Amino acid sequence: MTTSTEQQPAELAATTLLRFATAGSVDDGKSTLVGRLLHDSKSVLADQLEAVEHASRSRGQEAPDLALLTDGLRAEREQGITIDVAYRYFATPRRRFILADTPGHVQYTRNMVTGASTAELAVVLVDARNGVVEQTRRHAAVAALLRVPHVVLAVNKMDLVDYAEPVFAAIAEEFTTYASELGVPEITAIPISALAGDNVVEPSANMDWYGGPTVLEHLETVPVSHDLTACHARFPVQYVIRPQTAEHPDYRGYAGQIAAGAFRVGEQITVLPSGKTSTITGIDALGESVDIAWAPQSVTIRLADDIDISRGDLLAPVADAPATSQDVEATVCHVADQPLTVGQRVLLKHTTRTVKAIVKEIPSRLTLDDLSQHPDPGQLVANDIGRVKVRTAEPLALDAYVDSRRTGSFLLIDPADGTTLAAGMAGESFATAKAVPAAAEDEEGWDF
Repeated sequence: MTTSTEQQPAELAATTLLRFATAGSVDDGKSTLVGRLLHDSKSVLADQLEAVEHASRSRGQEAPDLALLTDGLRAEREQGITIDVAYRYFATPRRRFILADTPGHVQYTRNMVTGASTAELAVVLVDARNGVVEQTRRHAAVAALLRVPHVVLAVNKMDLVDYAEPVFAAIAEEFTTYASELGVPEITAIPISALAGDNVVEPSANMDWYGGPTVLEHLETVPVSHDLTACHARFPVQYVIRPQTAEHPDYRGYAGQIAAGAFRVGEQITVLPSGKTSTITGIDALGESVDIAWAPQSVTIRLADDIDISRGDLLAPVADAPATSQDVEATVCHVADQPLTVGQRVLLKHTTRTVKAIVKEIPSRLTLDDLSQHPDPGQLVANDIGRVKVRTAEPLALDAYVDSRRTGSFLLIDPADGTTLAAGMAGESFATAKAVPAAAEDEEGWDF
């Protein structure tokens, strides 16, 4: 558990973007926390605040109910319609933020996976009166599964336990122990009262025993990694540009968004899955030639050789190219209402490449409450998380999800109607997970 953060220079922090997700059990005060964060950081428009004040007065409340700022999601729950992730955008002088407000109910696990899949930080709320409950452990497990590098434990409603330090310390220790076992690299515990505003944006006068950052201070100063040298350079080709005009008769460029790392002119690259090699002779970005480009820039790369390259191919440095394989073993979160079954024919979409595939095996289903594995479930239904083995018709250049969230993830799609069936993460489930022994393989009936 950490209680302080190393501040970045103001000029650096002001240019950075932090994506974070919030999760909490029913009545933990998540809506109030988000509302308080937006209100106290001056990110609420005057007409929005006026509407909240009016609605609060009509309910007989003297102070504005800041939870009403996020009441749209509650209305969805009350009406029984589809629950989705709500994204909110706000900024302070030190950093810009994208907040994914994710539902916490077990039946909406798939939506939390969607919201947290791109998050660099997750805020997990706990009611100080109830402590760590099953929902809390489930949220920690999802954050660990998605390799979220920073987790904040916000122990809310401290005002209802008289701001008692022992209550906070016990909850923080229990959660930190559990999350650490899952492989969460950094956990920061903060005691708060979202209703009263304690330690949300301003330090609390009621908890002088706590010397760490407020929620907003931590969000503003937590390190956001942009170390390109630590990334495996990957460039999925989206489009081949050949103008064949009088001005550019021989121009051939490969356009796309750099998924990870950096590419330089003069660098030797491998084209996957073909394995052919060439040298980068030029990089065009925003209509100008540059010597280097990095993620997540959209660029056009030119090569020294005319190679058969099309949409779905992957460019990677010769010295750091991923292995290609037709056998994919991964953890998936099933997001469709229809089940995923052994032998089912699917499409697998990885970056810009989509190939035919068959679900070869479902070795186990994971129960997030206690992390127990249920072997050979036969199928996965909505919100299930499990291990799958998939055989693809063509080789794929997949990284392990722990190495690259962009090129280690994929989607399984229903070929009949294009419905997304499952979101997959290649490699082991958790950082501390042990490999499950492989079952005997039966190749009968396989088309590829």
